[in-house]
Amino acid sequence: MDALLQKLHDRIEDSTESLFGDAWMIAQEGRWNCSQIVEHLGRSYGTTAKLLENALDCGQRPAMEKPTWRQKLGQLLICHVGYFPGGYKAPEIVQPTGLMGHAARDRALSSLERMAAAIDAAELTWGPGPIAPHFLLGAMTAEEWRLFHYCHGRHHLRQLHTRAAYALKKVKKG
Repeated sequence: MDALLQKLHDRIEDSTESLFGDAWMIAQEGRWNCSQIVEHLGRSYGTTAKLLENALDCGQRPAMEKPTWRQKLGQLLICHVGYFPGGYKAPEIVQPTGLMGHAARDRALSSLERMAAAIDAAELTWGPGPIAPHFLLGAMTAEEWRLFHYCHGRHHLRQLHTRAAYALKKVKKG
């Protein structure tokens, strides 16, 4: 696995090791709980893996257009500067569906491993150019996909730390 995605894998493991029982499910009103955050990450990794696996199975990279200037700006901010904007609703395909606790974490970690392998295979097959389009950011290279998922994961791991601290405090008081 690429070093950046391995670091993300390790951070997900470290961030969830202290969670147990009800702590996974506690959150402030209107916020995702720890299970939902981790499941969302897993679904985003799984979606990317499936996109690339399907293309590799067909033997051709997905259809892509040259990124617009807005897409290039988004790629620059997220993939190269490391800024992931908050406040946007996640697409339906990566919304949490109710996977709980350790099952959500285990699925997220296995999906991350699957995605890392698919990115590596696509890069090996198609070379250094774009390997697949992101629905908002347009055509991205393997390295941009790795950077995107690292930045996205880091964004949600910050939320996870906050929610876990809140939940563990509630569980200990209860």
